[in-house]
Amino acid sequence: MNDRYDAGYGADQYELVGYDEYGQPVYRQIPQQQQPPQQQYDPYAQQGYGYDPYATARQHQAPPYDPYAAGDTGRQPQTQAYDAYGTGTHHDPQQGGAHSPPYDPYGRTAAGGQQHRVAEQTAYIPQQAGPVEEPQEQDQDRGRGERDYRTEQFAFVEEPDQDSEDVIDWLKFTENRTERREEARRRARARVIALVVVLSLVAVGGVGYLWYAGKLPGLSSSDDKAGTGTPVSAQKRDVIVVHLHNTGKGDTSTALLVDNTTTKQGTTVLLPNSLALTGDDGDQTSLAKSVDDDGSAGTRDALDTALGTRIQGTWRLDTPYLQNLVDLVGNIEVDTDVNVPDPEAKSKGAAPLVRKGEARTLSGKTAVAYATYRAAGEAQNAQLARFGQVMQAVLRKMTSDAQGATVTVQTLGMIIEPPLTDKDLGAFLARLADLAKGGDYKTAMLPVQDDGTLSARASAAVVKDVLGGTAKSPDKDAAVRVSVRNASGVKDNTGKVRVTLLNGGFTFLEGGTADTAATSEVVYADAADKENATEVAKTLGLPAGAVTKGEVSGNADVTVVVGQDYAPSS
Repeated sequence: MNDRYDAGYGADQYELVGYDEYGQPVYRQIPQQQQPPQQQYDPYAQQGYGYDPYATARQHQAPPYDPYAAGDTGRQPQTQAYDAYGTGTHHDPQQGGAHSPPYDPYGRTAAGGQQHRVAEQTAYIPQQAGPVEEPQEQDQDRGRGERDYRTEQFAFVEEPDQDSEDVIDWLKFTENRTERREEARRRARARVIALVVVLSLVAVGGVGYLWYAGKLPGLSSSDDKAGTGTPVSAQKRDVIVVHLHNTGKGDTSTALLVDNTTTKQGTTVLLPNSLALTGDDGDQTSLAKSVDDDGSAGTRDALDTALGTRIQGTWRLDTPYLQNLVDLVGNIEVDTDVNVPDPEAKSKGAAPLVRKGEARTLSGKTAVAYATYRAAGEAQNAQLARFGQVMQAVLRKMTSDAQGATVTVQTLGMIIEPPLTDKDLGAFLARLADLAKGGDYKTAMLPVQDDGTLSARASAAVVKDVLGGTAKSPDKDAAVRVSVRNASGVKDNTGKVRVTLLNGGFTFLEGGTADTAATSEVVYADAADKENATEVAKTLGLPAGAVTKGEVSGNADVTVVVGQDYAPSS
């Protein structure tokens, strides 16, 4: 290809000065007055520099382009190498030495000065070179060397505006801040709602607890006397009945061992032998006779009925086993209230076996002597109180370890009555021992009236508060209670009198035997019982003169002394 190209549009000649970034050839118009000699364009003759994709032509051995020498126009040659970025100036001899701007591929004019590039091509895409058509309209200011280019010769890559990015960032920041505020408000509302719910539940639970405990103002109940917040009737208790059998004299002493697991309080409740109970056959009897006649199971059921309790088991403790128990725990200390004489002493002036005083040390033998001692004319309750002292002292010395207490029970060699086992008894005694050592143990006497029934005081102070039960003494109006004492000398007469009274609608009470008497007697104490005594005499076939006023035994309404004149009906 010739570096001079005649487009055929006139006398103007064009000189190829290079290629733009799109691979299109770029020409420069050469005035007719002075045209340089033709030169053959050789795009590969770059003086050993290899392939030049932009095929820049160097004329007259022009020096390489120096981008920092653009301001020094005095040293520029007439023709300068192609400047792809338009940073240099061009000396045109046809314009009288004036400096005209070189080719500007981005459409910048000399008048506009140094301008920022609108777009920048990032990759070179070679295209088939071809002739450039002459623009239909020429710039009027062509004398200054300015050229017009068509817009399709340029490609623009729109760059994001920095201001637009700032606006977007601000919008994002505003949106994020708003979302954070809304999220904070939602969290705050959630916390408030959760707090209100928790406070409501606490309030409802507190009111329910106060109601259950009976502590609401105006709704408090006297049922809670222990100060634990739990009604007395709802407190959990473990109860075992213990019968001390005096093998030497044949009498018994009875107590209830109570472990209140709710209040952490242990108690020994002493039961007088005169306590009125209802036997298996429906007859009224006393506690002492129930132990002898009905045995452990029958007495346990009768106590549950009379006291409204639930006894888990019976512990029969004969005096020899009590002696061994005290010796195993290593003696006990008791504040004794009486001098106990030595039953084996040969003279009346001998020293007492147990001396009265505080913190007396008792061995197994002396402990049994003190627990069973009853002075002449003394009430049974006095002896029962001494038995309670010994039991509490034994618990204070006993181990609080369940396994150790079980070993102690097994060492005694007692026969444990079902459903109680030696392991159950050992664990139960260990818990009571722990309470006794901590001072949370007491002994209480069950108050019983002369007739064996429970008083209102007993029902409130012991039966209800300690045992959590309800007193159910035999109904005195249900049937007339008749105590029978056999003085006829005939043993079978007792059974015959019993059958006759039961058939007559009376309640039979065993009164034992008495010295032989010639005549029979029917005795009443209250005037209201005179008529009942008369009916009893008629039922037994005794004359009306046998009815007299006097003292009756135990809890009976009428006492009958069967004499030798008694003739059983056929």
